[in-house]
Amino acid sequence: MPALATDQIATYHRDGFYIARQFFDSAETDLLRRAAHEDHQIDQRAFDRADGEGGTVRLTVWNHPGDSLYGMFARCERMVDSAEALLDGEAYHYHSKMILKEPKVGGAWAWHQDYGYWYHNGCLYPLMTSVAIAVDPATRANGCMQILKGSHHMGRVEHQLTGEQTGADPEVVAAACKRLERVYCELDPGDALFFHCNVLHRSDRNDSHDPRWSLICCYNAARNDPFKDSHHPRYSPLAKVSDRAIVETGVRRFAADDDAWIDADRAMDDRRRQLAEQQQQQ
Repeated sequence: MPALATDQIATYHRDGFYIARQFFDSAETDLLRRAAHEDHQIDQRAFDRADGEGGTVRLTVWNHPGDSLYGMFARCERMVDSAEALLDGEAYHYHSKMILKEPKVGGAWAWHQDYGYWYHNGCLYPLMTSVAIAVDPATRANGCMQILKGSHHMGRVEHQLTGEQTGADPEVVAAACKRLERVYCELDPGDALFFHCNVLHRSDRNDSHDPRWSLICCYNAARNDPFKDSHHPRYSPLAKVSDRAIVETGVRRFAADDDAWIDADRAMDDRRRQLAEQQQQQ
């Protein structure tokens, strides 16, 4: 499938998201599913985040795409070209993550904006976007992503800790929920959900018998290079590869000594520090 077209980009800017159905074909998606579900490094590097509702979310996060199959998804032409069209200029890989929402135990994500905390990493502008690629089917039953349509037009909302997650101000969220349409983003494997860094989104617990894993690749505009260091990288050129590289690479996973992973404890410490500084300024 080619990069996003002009009308699809317009929908993204109007609604804060766009779902590209079958953005990746069955051969590409099957490789991703095999690589992810059989990857010991993904499992061993995963960390938990309490959701404040009695559940726990597991995820694995890495900063540099590298030459693994996951990196080929993040670096392929249709992904990078789409991100650069949405951001109107050169983009670089900010980080990627695998969300591991297991049957019956996968926790919820609180309402939040990604820019709610990326702003505190030194990114001055909301020139950032993410792409969630469905590894497994995403349904209302297994906790698919929910989006408040058009909420990115509200601008950045203040955030606070909810369990071990950073959630948007509940009073603002409650008001937004009364005025904006909630969309349940149900996806088939290979579908790609492009979403703005300021759009409010959440997901429910996975109470089904089916897993919901997804690969999320995040991009920042090169001209939005953070002015300070954080647990996510500052600008470096992104080496784009052809769309064929996904199938040609095959099931190539991270090496055990790969240095791409982020330190989960450092990330949480940074988050707490950012929120403490924010409260002091109020």
